[in-house]
Amino acid sequence: MHPAFSVIFLTTLIGAGQGLFLALYTAQVYAAFNLLPAQDPVRFHALGSLLALLLLIAGLGSSFLHLGRPERAWRSAAMWRTSWLSREVIALPACMGAVAAWGLVHYSGWNPPLFVLGNLQVDLSLLVGAIGTLLCFALFICTGMIYACIKFLQEWATPMTVINYILFGGASGFLLAAAFAAWQGSELVDFYGGWAIVMTAIAFVTRSASLVRNARLKHKSNLQSAIGIRHARIEQKAQGAMAGSFNTREFFHGASPRKYRFVKWIFLLLVFPLPVLLITAGLATKVFGLLPAAFLVQYIGLLAERWFFFAQANHPQNLYYQTV
Repeated sequence: MHPAFSVIFLTTLIGAGQGLFLALYTAQVYAAFNLLPAQDPVRFHALGSLLALLLLIAGLGSSFLHLGRPERAWRSAAMWRTSWLSREVIALPACMGAVAAWGLVHYSGWNPPLFVLGNLQVDLSLLVGAIGTLLCFALFICTGMIYACIKFLQEWATPMTVINYILFGGASGFLLAAAFAAWQGSELVDFYGGWAIVMTAIAFVTRSASLVRNARLKHKSNLQSAIGIRHARIEQKAQGAMAGSFNTREFFHGASPRKYRFVKWIFLLLVFPLPVLLITAGLATKVFGLLPAAFLVQYIGLLAERWFFFAQANHPQNLYYQTV
């Protein structure tokens, strides 16, 4: 498939925003159980939620770049009963609203206790954060299922697609939270950095598994089924057109095999070992300037990973347009 950079930025930016919010709310829940020190509601939670919201807004804004008629974007939510894309269109603003509301509760200081659940006193921010957490995971699932539900693109049609979206978003979000905590002088740097390493390691296992799976795929389509001719031997001499078309532009990445392999090894390096080394060095030496560098390196790697994710999907029509 042809990777659209607007969608690449959409999925990576909102993933980091969702992961950052989940990291911030996780710290609040741990603090409620006295497992972590409580953080300043304005300087930490409200400001952190603003950063997460800005990432979500940036992702939403980038999604408009690939629309022919952006003023009609609202219509994409109409098919929510059957379309994962429509569900994502609904889940994204709902998630943004929950993140904004959670930050506003902390910023305003209006955080009344609501009820007691066992030994835990649930206040308004905990409840709003729980709703935001559910919406974040709903958004992860909707975004991943847009691609995982397309059965004829066998590289995407696997539960690993959704799992990897969740893990990549969580890893980048927790890494950004570690950098944010270091900037705030918070005690949570080690907590966030440790979880960022764990999520990155798990993501390496699941993404490697999907790469191995896709390399061994036996495609259900062949040249005979692509053109509707069942002859045992078919030899293609030409593409069938003198110039490019929508099909040749949108269903094939157009990169050379060398560039295709190069992008794969680049994202494997930038997403996994290099950020882990930078995080480990930053936590060990207390040189916390390495943490934002680790996030930047991993995010660049995620852009390459998402390009490869889209490019790897082999549309059956490429069997017909295989010769230029």
